[in-house]
Amino acid sequence: MSDILDISLAPSGQDKINWVRKCMPVLSALEADFAKTKPLAGLKMAISIHLEAKTAYLAQTLRAAGADVSVTGCNPLSTQDDVAAALAAEGFEVNGITGASMQTYHDHLVKTLSCKPDLIIDDGGDFTELLHGERRDLAVNLIAGTEETTTGVHRLHARAAAGELRFPMMAVNDALCKYLFDNRYGTGQSVWAAILHVTNMVVASKTVVVAGYGWCGRGIAMRAAALGAKVIVTEVNPHRALEAAMDGYSVMTMDDAAALGDIFVTATGCDSVIRREHFAKMRDNVLLANAGHFDVEVNKVELAEMATEIRQRKPSIEGYYLPDGRVLNLLAEGRLVNLAAGMGHPAEIMDMSFAVQALSVVHLAQHGRELAPGVYNVPNYIDELVAKTKLSAMGLTIDTLSEEQKKYLGIV
Repeated sequence: MSDILDISLAPSGQDKINWVRKCMPVLSALEADFAKTKPLAGLKMAISIHLEAKTAYLAQTLRAAGADVSVTGCNPLSTQDDVAAALAAEGFEVNGITGASMQTYHDHLVKTLSCKPDLIIDDGGDFTELLHGERRDLAVNLIAGTEETTTGVHRLHARAAAGELRFPMMAVNDALCKYLFDNRYGTGQSVWAAILHVTNMVVASKTVVVAGYGWCGRGIAMRAAALGAKVIVTEVNPHRALEAAMDGYSVMTMDDAAALGDIFVTATGCDSVIRREHFAKMRDNVLLANAGHFDVEVNKVELAEMATEIRQRKPSIEGYYLPDGRVLNLLAEGRLVNLAAGMGHPAEIMDMSFAVQALSVVHLAQHGRELAPGVYNVPNYIDELVAKTKLSAMGLTIDTLSEEQKKYLGIV
């Protein structure tokens, strides 16, 4: 039985799902095909992704493929109660409540895995962590799974390197049709949409400090500059730092940037990127936001220790009042700002990411039993199919190589 806030919210949630459905033509094409071929017939699936409308449509697509689908979120603040209700009203097993305590969030993960799934979709690695720890028993039927995000893939590689990964996992995050678009354009737009909505402040003329210049950081910096900000990038990777410099941004350490920034956005996947010594240098009324998966990049513990008072100033904005009179503003409790305080990535972007997810799950249903435990890349044919389908849906065409050109290039 589902654990949601209120089933009467279902009509609102269904409206949201119907809206994104119209913006996700690749997933719609897969849904239509899956409804005929039923490639997941007889299999149980557990999904842990941010529980909002695009995820709901992915769940519906996988059900159309024949799977028995159970759904939960991957962050307590990103669940949308009306969307959870809409799925529950359709008979899905759904466990998710906005703002759930960490214990309730944990219980929802376990409850969702209690179907003893054949396949999992994970986002950030919490499912995988449980299935390797306290609830190894729930992996008894598991064939394989997929991982949605950078942080989760890092955790998988670390576990595999230690020889501890118990089942095959596909790194969906590393597919071209995921990270080139979702991480860059999706994160770039949705982070600033959330910050602008929550703060109602101008970005133009401000100094924005972006911590991390991976694909998410690239997108955040690009959109900040487009909004008229002066952009500083902090990095630990020399190649990415050089790239940021050649893209036109200032590059320096966080120690130096701390005194200059008006808005700070972390996107590193690491912990304590912004910490006590940085807070001590910051200007009054700065904004602190995180775009990484876990709420550890801005060190909330140290910030709270420095504050004489913590007060909610607006929804999704907590003010930390320091002894010298400065106020540092933490957005969305330091969780993923674009989902905890916003609507997440645009549907057109998630269309590609979730199409990759759906096709990867089907591939694993067909071939996962042949794979040893490990981290696997998404097959090229999936990436190409999604890209071609998306181009077609956008009304775009591309050139093709002639036989002579293929011979010249050495393509068989």
